[in-house]
Amino acid sequence: MDDSAGILGGVFGTIIYLAIMAVAIAAMWRIYTKAGEPGWAAIIPIYNIIILLKIIGRPAWWIILMFIPIANFVVLILMMDGLSKSFGQGTGFTIGLIFLSIIFMAILGFGSARYVGPAAAA
Repeated sequence: MDDSAGILGGVFGTIIYLAIMAVAIAAMWRIYTKAGEPGWAAIIPIYNIIILLKIIGRPAWWIILMFIPIANFVVLILMMDGLSKSFGQGTGFTIGLIFLSIIFMAILGFGSARYVGPAAAA
């Protein structure tokens, strides 16, 4: 038996995964920078969610809700809606952020979208 095909598939899959993660990190870094926050905050676990909550104008204690089953899905949807609105986008963009996060975050980070302030403040 020749295992080279399995190894090649594993290597190829790993390269694809790393490329997607690199795009996701770069997009989040740009989103944080556009919002006036340090870009490096996007790569620190838990702290990145606290900063995201600050960007969208929600209280930092919402991080606790992320550890409660079912409530975390609701909070995540509200966070994506807040992110969308904080960059002047509408409900359609929120749906895109929910279902195709990496693509729509790249659009926010690398596109012409501008940070207009915390959505929750309005």
